[in-house]
Amino acid sequence: KSDLNVTTVSAETVGSSWGQQFTNKAIESLIIFVIAIVIYLSIRYDWKMAAAAIIALIHDLIITVGIYAIVGFEVSPSTVIGLLTILGYSLYDTVVVFDKVRENTRDIAGGSRLTYTQSANLAVNQTLVRSINTSIIALLPVASLLFVGSGLLGAGSLEDLALALFIGLATGTYSSIFIATPLLGVFKEREPQYQALARRVAARQNAAARTPVAVGATGTAGTDGRSVRLAKPAAGASAADATGAIDDEAAGVEPGAADASAGTPAPAGRAPSPGTRRPNTAQR
Repeated sequence: KSDLNVTTVSAETVGSSWGQQFTNKAIESLIIFVIAIVIYLSIRYDWKMAAAAIIALIHDLIITVGIYAIVGFEVSPSTVIGLLTILGYSLYDTVVVFDKVRENTRDIAGGSRLTYTQSANLAVNQTLVRSINTSIIALLPVASLLFVGSGLLGAGSLEDLALALFIGLATGTYSSIFIATPLLGVFKEREPQYQALARRVAARQNAAARTPVAVGATGTAGTDGRSVRLAKPAAGASAADATGAIDDEAAGVEPGAADASAGTPAPAGRAPSPGTRRPNTAQR
């Protein structure tokens, strides 16, 4: 016989009103989170970095919710916790990349050989290995929860949280690299100072492209794009003779013609060209 009083037993039902209340609380939490992140990034960096980071966060949220809907898992409080967790992780990875971008672009407008977009791309390359390694280490335990815990062991209470975390960690990694940083470059390149920097860098690169570049021991590229053959000095010729031969052939003059016209006999190993008149040294 039980000592339980009948009046202490009550029945409760959960209907659509509870689901609506749960959804409203989740949306309120997300809005508060986004507002706090925008304020923090705007203070630490600037509003353009904050905008790029928020767009990447929205991308992560849409991808996660979309895959969650395709799979058909039940939305529970664990799902909301997982969504907020992946947003925090994605933001962490984005802030790490942005911090390197800010370091590379500090005082870049004063004079640099790289544009803002190129410096941002360099920052991504410098943090790429770290981002990949961190993501792999974070995905391994989450994958064990998802595939081993809920799949093999049948712990269904873990699948809601594990799926949201697994999708969010993967999307958060590539969104910080392929979405947040390129968007930041697009926003920054519209500023007048970085547009002027891009023009200076382009002009410097064009000037460097027009500079003659040596292509080997027996040839060089001329300023007009044509290849000029360099004559090899004869045995016993001095460095000055070799330089003179190079200049003569680059100018289209027969070796020794310039020396003959100046009244100086050609050095040894450099015979004057046929038809060249030798000066009369007896007359003054």
